[in-house]
Amino acid sequence: MSILALQKKEILQLLKDYNLTDYVDEVKEWYDGYLFGNIEIYNPWSTLMYVDCKLNRSDNKPISFWANTNGNDLVVNYIQNGSDELHEEFEQLIQGKSLTKYIKPELTYREMDNINNIYSFLLLTGYLKIKEDLGENKYKLIIPNKEVYEIYKQTFMSYFEDYTFVRKESLYQSLVKGDVDQANEILGDILSRSINYFNNEESFYHGFLLGLFSGKKIKSNREAMHGRFDLCIFPKQIFQTALILECKHSKSVKDLIKDSSEGAQQIIDNKYEEEIINEGYLHVKGYGISFYKKYCYIVKVQA
Repeated sequence: MSILALQKKEILQLLKDYNLTDYVDEVKEWYDGYLFGNIEIYNPWSTLMYVDCKLNRSDNKPISFWANTNGNDLVVNYIQNGSDELHEEFEQLIQGKSLTKYIKPELTYREMDNINNIYSFLLLTGYLKIKEDLGENKYKLIIPNKEVYEIYKQTFMSYFEDYTFVRKESLYQSLVKGDVDQANEILGDILSRSINYFNNEESFYHGFLLGLFSGKKIKSNREAMHGRFDLCIFPKQIFQTALILECKHSKSVKDLIKDSSEGAQQIIDNKYEEEIINEGYLHVKGYGISFYKKYCYIVKVQA
């Protein structure tokens, strides 16, 4: 079956033939989004796989079939090796926003690896589509559909998880040593490389810290003395240092220092460190950590 056989009218007929007309909107949301001239085209491979899954599998939710074909090295390469500016622009795309770019209508093979041609190449290979033609080869570009969105998101998250894995032990050690400057630098760097499509709420940042220190012995939201601490990271041996982290969500950048200081003071007022020492651990360090979007600030509890 040729790609032109899966125009919009053929998709509607395909779904009708297999009694799947209830899923027209779902198919469009996931696999539509391409134009060949003025002809609306669906992703043929993914649409056929979708229909097959609906008919033959119990777990038949829509997925990114394209992402499973191992043909996404292009996006992976740009995300892994791109500049901060490129990461920010990709993040805007993932948030559903458009980018205005000049597009080179024809590319040679040698030009494909030129970072200056990235958006031209992403458009020509189906990773972006034109939302609006502004004239003179200038266009507003967006992600075509949910299937391609998943490719960007999964690639970004994989990159973020790999990078975080490398740096999280350094962050932990800097907190154990009491090196606040280094801890601020590392945590800030980790956040700057994350993708900001989560809710900007204190509960997210609490979960972010839990994930960051996964693999260690952690107690979360536990009652202690006169309150309930956010996180305590326990060491392997009682003579090593336990960490208490009090997480705050700031309303603006200018509130970061104040809010992290309040978190540190809360550890003191509620005697959280004393609680951990009473359990038999010999050394405890406490930190107030405040977050605002991709910004953070850490304040150490002074002995």
